[in-house]
This record gives sequence, C-alpha cells and structure tokens, in this order.
Amino acid sequence: MNVLVLNCGSSSLKFQLVDTDLERAAAGTDRVLARGAVDDIGGAGILKLEAAGRPPVKESAEVLEHKIAVEKVVDWLCRESSGVLASRRDIHAVGHRVVHGGERFKSSVRIDDAVLQGIEACFDMAPLHNPPNVKGYRAARELFGDEVPQVAVFDTAFHQTMPPAAYLYGLPYALYERHGIRRYGFHGTSHRYVSQRLAALLQRRPDEEGLRLITCHLGNGCSAAAIRGGKSVDTSMGFTPLEGLVMGSRSGDVDPAIVLHVMRKEELGTWEMNALLNKHSGLVGVSGLSNDMRALLEAEGEGNARARLAVDVFCHRLKKYIASYVGVLGGLDGLAFAGGIGENAPSIRARALEGLEALGLGLDHRANDDARGKEAEISPRGARARVFVVPTNEEILIARDTLHLVSGRPPS
Repeated sequence: MNVLVLNCGSSSLKFQLVDTDLERAAAGTDRVLARGAVDDIGGAGILKLEAAGRPPVKESAEVLEHKIAVEKVVDWLCRESSGVLASRRDIHAVGHRVVHGGERFKSSVRIDDAVLQGIEACFDMAPLHNPPNVKGYRAARELFGDEVPQVAVFDTAFHQTMPPAAYLYGLPYALYERHGIRRYGFHGTSHRYVSQRLAALLQRRPDEEGLRLITCHLGNGCSAAAIRGGKSVDTSMGFTPLEGLVMGSRSGDVDPAIVLHVMRKEELGTWEMNALLNKHSGLVGVSGLSNDMRALLEAEGEGNARARLAVDVFCHRLKKYIASYVGVLGGLDGLAFAGGIGENAPSIRARALEGLEALGLGLDHRANDDARGKEAEISPRGARARVFVVPTNEEILIARDTLHLVSGRPPS
C-alpha cells in the first residue's frame, strides 16, 4: 500500500510517500519512496522534492493555497521524470498529522464528518496548527474523492494515558470542567515511534509491564516524556507546546507571575506577550543571537558568553526533567535522544546527563561523539539504564497507523 503522509503548517506542507504493508510494518522495513516540502504557501512557493535513487529537485511556482500545494506534490509524484508513480490511482490512502485532538481522540482514526467536527472543535486550543491540518485534509479529499481513505494521527493522542495527577494543574477544577484546562502534551507521534524503537533495541516488548523509558525529542521545539509499559505517564509540554523544556524560541517553564509583571512593566497586550513567550524567548531570547543550537555551539566555542549561557540553561532544564522522570517512573531501563539536536549534538547529550550517574545514567564518550544522525547506543557497557540515539520518523508511524486503520486493525 502506498500511503501519502501530509503535514500541513500555516504556510508549508511536508510530505512523504511510504510503501508499506502489514508484514513490512511489523518488521520495520517500510520504504520511503519520496519526500519533500512546499514552503511559502500563499505566494511564490518553493518545492523541494526527493525520490529514492534520484537527485533532489527544487522548483519555484505560485502556490496560493494548500490545495494547490497538494496538487503540485501529487503531480510531481506522477511525473515520468520522478519515476515514483504511474498515476494518482497508485496512492491508496492519505495519513494526516493533526496537532490537537483534545480529550476526544485517544488514538488515530479514519476521518469522517464527525471526526472532522471534532478536529475543528480544537481550533481554539491549536489555532496555528489544526486549521492548516484541516486544509490539508480538504485538499486531499477534493483531489482524491471519497474513494481514498484518510486518517488523522494526533500529536496529543499518545499522552491521553497520563493519570489525572500528571495532567491536572493546581488551578480551580472548574476551569478543567468548563474549558478543558489541563496538560495535553505534544510530539506524541515522535515519542511513540522513538519509544517503540527504543524498546526493540532493549530487546523488550513496547507494552511490557514495568518497562520504564524516557524519550527526549529535541529540535526547535523540545519535549520529554516518561513512558511505562508503552504508555505515556507524564510529558513536559502542557496545555500548549509552550510549557516544559527551553526551546529554540519558546520559553518553556516560567513563573506565571512573571507574565503579569512583564506585561505591566513593558505595557504589553496579550498578543505581544504571546509573541514574546513563543517567538522571542528560549535559546534566541537568552543568547540574543540565534534559535539554532548549531550556531550557538559554534559561538560558544568562539568565546561568546551569552551563547554559552543559553546552552547551559537548555541543558540544565533538560537534566531536571530527565531526573524528575526517573522519579516518576520509579527507576529507568532506557533513555533515547531524538530530533535535530538530540540526534546530532553529542555535547548537549553529555551536558544533560552529567551528574546523573547516581540514577544509573552514564555515557561512553567515544560512542557518544560518533553518534550523529544515526541510531546508536551511547551508554557504557553494563550500564543500569541504557542510553541511545534514535532518529525519529513520525511519517513512518503515521503511514503505519493509516495502514492498520484502512486494513481494519487498531493502530500498533
């Protein structure tokens, strides 16, 4: 089955075309036939396209809406020069990344009118994400009709197994009842994929009772998750993706009174404060230089004190969450680093784990230095808790969930 995986942002579209079936999904031998992105939707779009075994393609074209972006991707897939598909009929299902599913969606689902209404009901909680996710669905439905099944895979669904003690805030309970104010967590698709892969590397079943894992998704957005027996029991992101770890441009955890204090002192409105916390904080806010960890590590090496400070704050917060999740889990069997930073920054991994030896966490520094963008164990021989680098692949998991639901089986 060829599954087209779509991830629509406000002005972008990322995609993968995955060839999979039940046997290959179980064995982890799914094939990515093509991948790419369309950027700057709404104007002079830029298409970046790559097919297996062929050189990458970069094109410019006017792309005024998501429907046109999806059409251009499908047209390219069916070009003779791309060598991917003979026709649109070779796309058998479409899987969509959907950021917020609220409390209603606890797993991936086939999209129908009722599901669509449920996704739209979460617009208020994810105004930057769910609306373009729906645009991607509508574009694909118009292009393929009802003959091609479509599936929604939610970032929040994996964390719906958290107990109330983990997802409730110390706020009046009426706010949860009236407005759904609670921790939802995000990056769930990544955490689920990485935890399943980590369990396999430990030669354990993902749902094995008592298996205790921590997964750290570290990119421009960052989150950590505590996972027991294949189920999320806590995660760092909260009601929105702003809470938790320090990120590229997001603050992560702050004293709520700071928000009110700064708004008064700086005479900021709610929109300005929202922009400060989400776009001008985190690594870029502390460093005054960049939200890119690569640039900050380079600047730190050149003696930039603010760059070093930003990296230190990032690693300190990450260390705190890792240590706290060992406590939540009552011990630890395995930890995985994923995402652009997690997979490619050995020094960040080392600094985050430094001092956690008493919790059974340590590094083989040579293995850690060698592990860049590839799956590898980086813990020393005989470690009580084993540590791995596990490149994430949310698109593969979305394709597998789509396959299972179309085949009449529950998501794995």
